[in-house]
Amino acid sequence: MRVTFLGTGSAMPTGERFQTGVLVQEEGRTLLIDCGSGVLHRLQQSGVGYENVSTVLLTHHHLDHVADLLPLMKARWLAGEDHLEIVGPQGTKSLVDELLAVHEYMQGKLDLQLREVHPGEFSVAGFDVSAYETRHSLPCLAYRFGDLFTFSGDSEAFAGLANFAEESAILAHDCSFPDDVDVSNHPTPDTLGRELAGREIGRVYLTHLYPHTDGRHEEMLESIGTHYDGDVRFAEDLQTVSIE
Repeated sequence: MRVTFLGTGSAMPTGERFQTGVLVQEEGRTLLIDCGSGVLHRLQQSGVGYENVSTVLLTHHHLDHVADLLPLMKARWLAGEDHLEIVGPQGTKSLVDELLAVHEYMQGKLDLQLREVHPGEFSVAGFDVSAYETRHSLPCLAYRFGDLFTFSGDSEAFAGLANFAEESAILAHDCSFPDDVDVSNHPTPDTLGRELAGREIGRVYLTHLYPHTDGRHEEMLESIGTHYDGDVRFAEDLQTVSIE
């Protein structure tokens, strides 16, 4: 399995970090998780291209996770592609319907397959996936791909999510702010480290990074390391991780 971080930023992107998007590839199968602003460009820079993304799996519906969804539809239509599957939590069908109501000329341009999923197991784009509800300001799902890869989506750090990710080879986890920012719905390094303590995870990549984290990576890693002694790194846009 290959996991490519297309966007590791947040609702306040930096020049180096676009909004959320993660590409999962295995044995000819391709799945895009989330489609925030800039992800369409990152797809082209990755060499995969929007022509090869026919399924999008959404964690939730905040703008920084769906902003490039309609641009993806239009790009695929202009490239001669005729379909797109969009899968996500409750409300995904309404989200897409309302986007198309604003941009009426896109209605009927693609064969759209819309599906809503819930916590539990399902299949998408040929992948077997487990979903777990996170703690965020909108309904949000974390996704796990067997023992290989878990993506937290947006969430506070809490024991249930840490349990869900345990024994994953790779965990990509929201770590939006350093410890001195008072925040809810997202973790800080201290809270994340406390919840990961004692868990068996191959490697943790920190993502969904606000500009507040710039220049503070070392102290954030030290804060996590106070509680959790595993391998923790910062994800970067266009970084690809191979998982066996």
